[in-house]
Amino acid sequence: MKLKKESLIIYSLLLGAILVPVNSTMIAVALSSISTYYDQSISNITWVVTIYLIVMAVTQPIAGKLGDIYGHRNMYLVGVTLFLIGSIGCALAPNLAFLITFRSIQAAGGAILTPNSIALIRATVSPEKLSKTMGYFGFGAGIGAALGPFIGSILIQSFDWHSIFLVNIPFLFLTLMTGVLLIPKTKHTRLQASVDIIGSLYLTVGIATLLLFTKSQVLNEYMVYGFLALIVIPLFFIHVRKVKNPIIDLSLFKISTFTNANLSIMLSNFVMYTILLIMPLFMEQQLALSHTQSGIILSIFSLCMSISGLLGAKLHPIKGAKNMIRFSFLCLTISGIMLITLSSYPNLPLLIITLVAGGISSGIGMTSMQMASLTAVDQNLSGSASGIFSTFRYFGSIISSTLIGLISGYQTLFIVLMGAGIIGFLLSHRLKTESTSPSSGHSA
Repeated sequence: MKLKKESLIIYSLLLGAILVPVNSTMIAVALSSISTYYDQSISNITWVVTIYLIVMAVTQPIAGKLGDIYGHRNMYLVGVTLFLIGSIGCALAPNLAFLITFRSIQAAGGAILTPNSIALIRATVSPEKLSKTMGYFGFGAGIGAALGPFIGSILIQSFDWHSIFLVNIPFLFLTLMTGVLLIPKTKHTRLQASVDIIGSLYLTVGIATLLLFTKSQVLNEYMVYGFLALIVIPLFFIHVRKVKNPIIDLSLFKISTFTNANLSIMLSNFVMYTILLIMPLFMEQQLALSHTQSGIILSIFSLCMSISGLLGAKLHPIKGAKNMIRFSFLCLTISGIMLITLSSYPNLPLLIITLVAGGISSGIGMTSMQMASLTAVDQNLSGSASGIFSTFRYFGSIISSTLIGLISGYQTLFIVLMGAGIIGFLLSHRLKTESTSPSSGHSA
């Protein structure tokens, strides 16, 4: 009976976690319809995407810390509730301003539930099953992100763009009710700390202005956002060094395994998003493939990433985080070399082999990266660790979208991807080889 209840809790947490990446990518196919509905330009409509990215990146480290203070169950339920309110509001929004507002609420909910669901998994699942369960989460997130546009297309063709938000409601109600009824009210070892409001504000403004700086296309905007980021970000670091209980504990980054695991996921996600964003264009321009053909071929990458993610979760307890992450970046470096070759000699067989290698590299080490980050700290800091890890993951996608706009030429971009693989491989040598038991926490 206890095992069945544990499984139901895991399924509930998994469902909530999958909805976040699905909603992140599903919106892409709806932008044109939303633009027509509100009679707004595409540049205005893209704020629906941008605000989601900003709020997710800003809120996750704060949400993880709040979970450590007030309890991960409580914050998880708050996250699901906000995601539900945001989804309903988006579907009923009378104008673009309301849509953007409720989209930010939806993103805040997703940002809160994500790190706290990971922390709940660590508290619920036995050490022997933890890496396997984390593998399911990685698999679900990968599949969710990959299937988002496909699901969105079906919903819009069958109904209209409102349906991509309405479809969330029954699943979120189910997740909320399951969470309320099944996730136990454990005696949370609450950190004796107050919320660092000033630090949270500095972090929010700092990350937001930095993201807006990377997205700006007008010189005046570049200057304003860049100036604000240069002022606020140093103020954040000065502040967190002075206060007793900062919103982000910088001492965590003194743990080499924690730091290198977070840098690893940033590099891995950078490569993954770059491939997902640039390869459809490459296939259409260099191989004269149709949009549909490009989408089908690119699904090879997503499929290999998801399957290798499950395989990586099973191999993690046997091979250890260091070896799995090292192998991941070795595959990534090889796929980078293949991409460079492909840019000079474009052909379909090499493209498919490259996407297989790239998919394996993006999935095989994902669980090990998260486990290395999560288990490097004490369990009462699981929320903070998960929030920071998720934020570094988002930083990878942000760097990807920024560099794609700045770098001209496929070969140059592919050389950068190969370089990311080499850097990641070198970082993997700095990971510690001790046991990945989740009960362990390291202080140095």
